[in-house]
Amino acid sequence: MSKENSREVSASTSFVGMSEVAVREPFLGVLRELAEAYHAFSSYSAAHVRELGLTPAQFDVVATLGRTDGLPLSEVARKTLITKGTLTGIIDRLEAKGLVFRKVPSDDRRSFHAVLTSAGEALFARVFPLHIHHLKHVFADMSLEDVERTRRDLRRLRDRFREA
Repeated sequence: MSKENSREVSASTSFVGMSEVAVREPFLGVLRELAEAYHAFSSYSAAHVRELGLTPAQFDVVATLGRTDGLPLSEVARKTLITKGTLTGIIDRLEAKGLVFRKVPSDDRRSFHAVLTSAGEALFARVFPLHIHHLKHVFADMSLEDVERTRRDLRRLRDRFREA
């Protein structure tokens, strides 16, 4: 066997060995459960939001703007985790429904704030409590300590990824 082929076989064998070790990493189960929990939540939440007459993204924007005097689009994007490009289309559709309007702040004429109209405020007041009630059912048998521990663990995991 040539030196070059020997190195390829050795690297390949080493990679296979590493792969076998990698699939046994304990944190992979955590990542799998986290992903599956998010998908389950997303499906459960989205089905209810659609029954309320909104897309999940539209609901997210309305819920984020509710009980505010409006927010800069950059802040709406950050709080909803919707990209700025996608957010523009969502705001356009909510504006067409008469639920949101764009306001140019006097102190920064280069940006826009998204603001709920009175119809948007009424929609928020109607659908937000209904959706919270829908979600509350899932948490009904969790103690406050369990909820707080889960929140704290997820925040700690999120912070570790952000620091990495």
